[in-house]
Amino acid sequence: MAWLETHPTSGHFRICFRWAGRKLKKTVKTTERSDAETALARFNENLDLLERGRLELPTGADIGTFLLSDGKLNGQPSATHPPRPLTLAELRDAYVQVHSNGAMEENSLATVRMHLRHVIVTLGKSFRVGSITSNDLQRHIDRRARKRYRGLPLSGVTLRKEMASFRACWNWGLDAGKLKEVFPGRGLKYPKTDEKPPFQTHAEIERQIARGGLSDAEMRQLWASLFMTRPEIDELLLHIHGCPAPPFLYPMSCLAAHTGARRSELLRARVDDLDFTSQTVLLHEKKRARGKRTTRRVPLSSFVQSVLRDWLAIHPGGQHLFCQEDLVRSKTHRQEPIGVTRDEAHDHLRRALAGSKWAAMRGWHVWRHSFASNCAAAGVDQRLINEWTGHQTEEMVRRYRHLFPEQQRQAIDRVFGKEAG
Repeated sequence: MAWLETHPTSGHFRICFRWAGRKLKKTVKTTERSDAETALARFNENLDLLERGRLELPTGADIGTFLLSDGKLNGQPSATHPPRPLTLAELRDAYVQVHSNGAMEENSLATVRMHLRHVIVTLGKSFRVGSITSNDLQRHIDRRARKRYRGLPLSGVTLRKEMASFRACWNWGLDAGKLKEVFPGRGLKYPKTDEKPPFQTHAEIERQIARGGLSDAEMRQLWASLFMTRPEIDELLLHIHGCPAPPFLYPMSCLAAHTGARRSELLRARVDDLDFTSQTVLLHEKKRARGKRTTRRVPLSSFVQSVLRDWLAIHPGGQHLFCQEDLVRSKTHRQEPIGVTRDEAHDHLRRALAGSKWAAMRGWHVWRHSFASNCAAAGVDQRLINEWTGHQTEEMVRRYRHLFPEQQRQAIDRVFGKEAG
């Protein structure tokens, strides 16, 4: 909306307005306010038509002169049918479709879908993407910050990840020519983030729970920080071996425990990735380099080699290292053995742990950080641990690199002695 002001020397009225982020002025050659207000009304009407796409600004035309002359600078204003504004749902669908061709790992794409779904719940499917402001984004953050998940408020880390997914979607739309402005994400305010609790042993967590006074959400948070000692790993693998589980579960668990491989890497593994001559396994990564599939080789312990040889002797066939023929409690229909799915791996591990002391264990990732922790506790060079696990950032390394409580106590005893002097 334009407004009037008076020139300080000539006394002529000037029409002031904003266009493309700049403040512009156009002089109206009159000192009579009534005449100036008539010109202003006509100017505002034409400006509104231009902003809504009903008028087309000729290339090189002075916008002030064009609007003040009712578009007569280069002939009569031409009414056009503006392109339909891009909606939030349309941008989401286009982004997901492009990245569904293998450009993004399945787990990551599922997370992006979830994040964008949350944004759409706040703003609406038909919200015009090009008109989103930082106020709209802040409104989404504030709404999500009031939500609770498993009894706890959503963390600032979670909200930042949601906004990062939306920013990546927006930037793709910008590169694809669907959007014209940069992502309006500067100055957004997030709730304070609590540092993740340190990894703790099974015994430490049980002692805290035994004292009482913890909510279900707080207990779940404690179990999320579980890591297993070497004896506990051996105990759990023995438990899985004795469970009535599909044959793939035990060798897959052993490989996870002794290599720190991610679940997705285990599911992508092929039979030919095993090299018993070099005593290594080739793991296929998707997270280390953007837009590029990478690999890393991890040494195999003698125990895992023995377990995998036994598994290959009864392997049902096919290229995947871990697969199954006879389906139990699965909706998947197979004509021949194919790789175990993510949901199958999760479900069968959960069933194997049910009713045991490990029932609260949070899935396959516990094997991974337990592997890194045990290697660090044994004094393995951190560079080797990083290479075996594929860690990339110092923050990630610090999260996994910790010593067992007993070793920390022994270290301090070596400095100050076991008894006070």
